[in-house]
Amino acid sequence: MNYDAELLATGFGLIEGPLWDYDRGLYFSDVLFGGVYCLKASGKIESVIEHRRGIGGMSLVRGQGLIVSGRNISFKPFDGGETQLLLDRDEQNGNVGYNDITTDAAGRVYAGSLGNSPVFDDGRDTAQGDLHLIDLDGSSRIVGQGITLTNGLGFSPDGNRLYHSDTRENCIYQYEVHDDASLSEKTVFLHLGDRLPDGLVISEDGAVWVALAGEGGGVQVINEDGSPREFVPIPVPMCTSVCFGGENLDELYIVSGSGGQDTDRGGNIYRVHTQVRGLAVPDARLPG
Repeated sequence: MNYDAELLATGFGLIEGPLWDYDRGLYFSDVLFGGVYCLKASGKIESVIEHRRGIGGMSLVRGQGLIVSGRNISFKPFDGGETQLLLDRDEQNGNVGYNDITTDAAGRVYAGSLGNSPVFDDGRDTAQGDLHLIDLDGSSRIVGQGITLTNGLGFSPDGNRLYHSDTRENCIYQYEVHDDASLSEKTVFLHLGDRLPDGLVISEDGAVWVALAGEGGGVQVINEDGSPREFVPIPVPMCTSVCFGGENLDELYIVSGSGGQDTDRGGNIYRVHTQVRGLAVPDARLPG
């Protein structure tokens, strides 16, 4: 299929965390310059959360607010109320913050931690992070280990498999999901050679749609059996993340960063129409 990427917004530093809300539109963050925004159906962009930098992932608590990553995992209410800390970093034990997050059908939050910042120079050597689970009672536990640069997370249509991008290892891992929401040891779903997998999303047919960072320039579509299906290009090199949206979840929103361009405001949002529907990412549930 030939895809025509429609430019919807531009002028951001490094866009991450795209998240579709049927009620409001497309949420996204600017990692470098801070803030969370919402792109409305009218094309208007509204500020949702000001200032906070480093947000790589978000989950929706419907009608209430957003759970965001960064230096910690926190709930930010839409009404500007008090921030609720859900999971803090632990720098003394090599956890300097969190990147992508996702939710399972019950509303639990899975969050990948970082051993060092991939964007902001923290003076640390490359170190591995873990995959954390925030359960419905507010407790947390490590359910996966040994991720060099944690990125996209997404569940298979039946919820029995979790996919996880490790950008520095050029690899998408997979885990089997147990009844108690714990995970099996990770195995390789697909190694992408010299390409850098970033954010990912799953379609109804079980295919994995993964953004390719670095000089990737688009989204690679991978069948459920690990075979490549097709490539969705965008006209800038640094593709960072992706999500399905629109009334029927048949619109693919692709976001980018400024890397490989002669401006630090080259982060864009694109949209393409697809022949397959995406899976809705479940809403998160707050503890208690």
